[in-house]
Amino acid sequence: MYDICALGELLIDFTPAGISDEGRPLFEQNPGGGPANVAACIARLGRSSAYIGKVGSDPFGRSLISTLRSFGVEVKGVKTTGFYPTTLAFITLDENGERSFNFFRNNTADLRLTPGEVDMSLIDEAQVFCFGSVSMTGEPCCSATLSAAEYAKNADKVVCFDPNIRLALWENDLVARDSCLRALQYTDILKLSLEELSFLTQGMNLHDGALTLLKRHNLDAVIVTRGEKGAYALTLSYEISVPAYQVKTIDTTGAGDAFLGGLLYRMLGFGKRPEKLSNAEMMLSLDFASAVGAMVTVRRGAMTALPTLDEVYECMRKTVKE
Repeated sequence: MYDICALGELLIDFTPAGISDEGRPLFEQNPGGGPANVAACIARLGRSSAYIGKVGSDPFGRSLISTLRSFGVEVKGVKTTGFYPTTLAFITLDENGERSFNFFRNNTADLRLTPGEVDMSLIDEAQVFCFGSVSMTGEPCCSATLSAAEYAKNADKVVCFDPNIRLALWENDLVARDSCLRALQYTDILKLSLEELSFLTQGMNLHDGALTLLKRHNLDAVIVTRGEKGAYALTLSYEISVPAYQVKTIDTTGAGDAFLGGLLYRMLGFGKRPEKLSNAEMMLSLDFASAVGAMVTVRRGAMTALPTLDEVYECMRKTVKE
């Protein structure tokens, strides 16, 4: 059995790593991809996870599989192809460590995952199924993603959707919004950023937007990350906000994925479905997730910056919250 099974993109992030002696920018090769980061985070913290996706049978793809395996993630659901390359993303950071992405993703391997290549037995063996919208930006991977989400929902798994919207990968904003809203029919837990909440609800504020999504799509919980303002959760029973841990941020890449991994890790510890969690249990889950997300931002990269459980607890003991 696995605690979670995640499906989606697995790619190489080229992260800024200083300037060469000749004055040219240097980039460091790091493993990434939202759902893969979540699977790695869960494993890093000590629970079990499996990952489903597709990479090229090139040095980048082999490196990614090896990295997931080193975290303890089950990788038998990863397909490889010699016909399409592994996706690459070059990241730029502003003075606050906030990142922007430039993708090299034309006919790349992760988009070529077909519904027939998805190992549904991994979903059968998991408690939670996680997916995002990046794998919905083209076919056949969109069909593979939604068929897996539907399968998980029908199998009574807890389904978690993190849109992780990258508008440059979509045909236009309308297609991106409609596709993400379509995925909510299979979703129990929706985790998104404040900017993504505004995008999906066409400008609604935090409370009204979360409540609209919760009720309209029959969700169990809407979880919103708010950067330095902390995190927020809304269910039919309660509304909660927790402050952020104040750390020296150098790179926010993967922080949202780590937050989600931490959230699911803590939720799973209560042994309940999300709709059964009490106010106090959700607050503890949000606080733990905030610490995990904060820890990722103090190091470069996403997957390689994931903290251990001891590091998370040390952050919670010693770091000021605002």
